[in-house]
Amino acid sequence: MLQRVYELGELPRVKDLLAEPRGTLSASFAFGKLATGRAGAEVTITAIPQLTCQRCMQGFGLSLSGGSEIEFAASEEPDAGDSERELFGTSNGLVSLRQLAEEELLLALPLAPACSTPLTCGKAPAYVTGDETPDVTGDMRRPFSVLQDLLKKT
Repeated sequence: MLQRVYELGELPRVKDLLAEPRGTLSASFAFGKLATGRAGAEVTITAIPQLTCQRCMQGFGLSLSGGSEIEFAASEEPDAGDSERELFGTSNGLVSLRQLAEEELLLALPLAPACSTPLTCGKAPAYVTGDETPDVTGDMRRPFSVLQDLLKKT
C-alpha cells in the first residue's frame, strides 16, 4: 500500500471550490493486477476541505472520505465498454497519483455544500416558525396563462 498527502490549495481542479486553500488530502493506493489482465488500484481518500456554505456563504470544514476501484487503461482516453470499474487513462504507462487522488476528492465533494446545522447556519436568513402562515391573496400572477389562449387559437 502506498500513501501520499497533498496540499488542497495545490490541486488545480479543487482549489477554486475551496473557501480557504488550507488542509490536506490523504490518499492510499493499493495496486494489483485485475482479472481483465490490466493493472488496477483501490484508491481511498480522506480530507477536511474548507468549503463555502450555499445557505450563508460562510466557510466551514466538511469531513470527506471516499474510494473507488480503478482500472488503468493503456491510453489517455479509455474505452469503458469492457470494464466493470472506473477506467483511468495512462500516459505511456504512467499514472499521476496526484490526479488520481484529486479525482476521488472531486467525486466525494457535495454539489451544493451546506453547513450541518441549518437553523444556526452562519448568516442564513431567518425562517418563519410556528403556526403563522403568510397572507396569501387571490391576486396571484400566472405568467403562463397567456400561453393557454395562444394554444386555443392554433
